[in-house]
Amino acid sequence: MANVVRAALVQATWTGDTESMVAKHEEHAREAARQGAKIIGFQEVFNSPYFCQVQEPEHYRWAEPVPDGPTVSRMQELARETRMVIVVPVFEVEQSGFYYNTAAVIDADGTFLGKYRKHHIPQVKGFWEKYYFKPGNAGWPVFETAVGRIGVYICYDRHFPEGWRQLGLGGAQLVYNPSATHRGLSSYLWKLEQPAAAVANEYFIAAINRVGQEEYGDNDFYGTSYFVDPRGQFVGDVASDSKEELVVRDLDFDVIEEVRQQWAFYRDRRPDAYEGLVQP
Repeated sequence: MANVVRAALVQATWTGDTESMVAKHEEHAREAARQGAKIIGFQEVFNSPYFCQVQEPEHYRWAEPVPDGPTVSRMQELARETRMVIVVPVFEVEQSGFYYNTAAVIDADGTFLGKYRKHHIPQVKGFWEKYYFKPGNAGWPVFETAVGRIGVYICYDRHFPEGWRQLGLGGAQLVYNPSATHRGLSSYLWKLEQPAAAVANEYFIAAINRVGQEEYGDNDFYGTSYFVDPRGQFVGDVASDSKEELVVRDLDFDVIEEVRQQWAFYRDRRPDAYEGLVQP
């Protein structure tokens, strides 16, 4: 019998406040569960606007502890209710002065499994993230969940192949890539990089982008979220480039082993020859 996982993602417009934004995602999750989904992931800093379009201290107000903050605690309750694994990207405060762009991973019984902290932090017009976030320091964890081995890689990380490979070496079957990227910067890369990473590392990727414009800048987030398989093929249609959307797709995890036997990229790796890759 095929090892099929029904997976979901949400690309959402900003509502104007955290309470309504979280409530909207709860309803999307409940709808995904009604459609039979067993895992769902949200976009980068899903419960806030993409405040990194500006550099203002007022935006530290969006930060909260992980896992003990209100949003992750609420998502744990939602996971228990829906019996789904949930990937929850938020602005994390660890202690005074220590802030991270983080995604919590919650199992289908509501257990907090751990978190991924974004490694690569951009600092360019419209994406002033170094003003807010320290670089991630918790490695590339792969989480054993009720649906399989799940990894996370956040937005700008996707431009760096090393983390994708670390997740593959860790056994990831599906990697969620929550993002906030706009048309003028890298839209032509959006349908190129994640499919290429899925092929190179032979696993599924859920690529999630915000959609619409928000009050803190001119970024036009273009959605077009999707799932891509280990052969680099989209699983079903790509989401709208202008509207909020819940995407639910069936992912056949047996394809991972088929592709790894066929293409054998992991067999033919040469880590003994790669020392130069990690030199400053």
